[in-house]
Amino acid sequence: MATLKTLNEFIIEKQSEHHNATGEFSRLFGDITIAAKIINREVNKAGLVDITGAYGTENVQGEAQQKLDVYANEIFIGALRNGGECAAIASEEDEDIVILDGPSANSKYLVAMDPLDGSSNIDVNVSIGTIFSIFKRKDTSVPVTRDEFLRKGIEQVAAGYVIYGSSTMLVYTTGSGVNGFTLDPSIGEFCLSHPDMKIKEDGKIYSINEGNINISTKGVKEYVQDCQEQLFSARYIGSLVADFHRNLLKGGIYIYPATEKAPNGKLRLLYECSPLAMLAEQAGGKASDGKNRIMEIDPTELHQRVPYYVGSTKMVEKAESYL
Repeated sequence: MATLKTLNEFIIEKQSEHHNATGEFSRLFGDITIAAKIINREVNKAGLVDITGAYGTENVQGEAQQKLDVYANEIFIGALRNGGECAAIASEEDEDIVILDGPSANSKYLVAMDPLDGSSNIDVNVSIGTIFSIFKRKDTSVPVTRDEFLRKGIEQVAAGYVIYGSSTMLVYTTGSGVNGFTLDPSIGEFCLSHPDMKIKEDGKIYSINEGNINISTKGVKEYVQDCQEQLFSARYIGSLVADFHRNLLKGGIYIYPATEKAPNGKLRLLYECSPLAMLAEQAGGKASDGKNRIMEIDPTELHQRVPYYVGSTKMVEKAESYL
């Protein structure tokens, strides 16, 4: 029987390949996985305890917050603050950055995240997830500012997501390929289950909310019609992480275009689109706003939105040709 390699063992092994590594990134990643395990535990209690449903407030985007949104945000902030390797967090749930004081004052890293993507689906037992992006600070001797987060995706030192579904998986990259780890609940560890993940160059799945097709642009309508004529499968869960994860494994394209209601798209560049773009590219795929490479867009706002086309390279390129 093959011995399972845990996420911690994998990170330490990779750390040894970098002679200048100090262990700070490894500890930061450990803090993220601890928070993910706690959230996984609470997600699995849904329906048994009062943690589902609306919280009664809206986040900075004007979206109704779910109880688990608030809970997950607090868990990640607490874990990263206690760990001491993260200087500040940019979260979907907070209007401004959250500066972590105490031992984090001179920390090297910044984390941008959507603590619980697709949380409105928790009530109906659909997969949800966490998306995260990690940047390295350029100067740790000065106080953290919001502007430090306004950086292109190509500057990310790591990106990943956790999907809480029939099994819980953590998928991440540090710029040298993509690896997936499945949580073994019997030992409480993420174990390497999907080494060196690759997305198919082409696919037969398209993921878009076709309920918005009549308020989409002419190019989007034509591309979707092309997919239908080729008898591609329409698969749309409504949780970005879940849709992206399926297409990563099976090949396909995820689309959230500009519409009349959302002329700039709906998804946020910094903590949704850029981290998944890094994963897509490292797996051999592509991510675009329809015209530009997502990883090269220069952000101007913390919660900036962009249209999004991500997945198998040939499918994204074909979609771009219609736009």
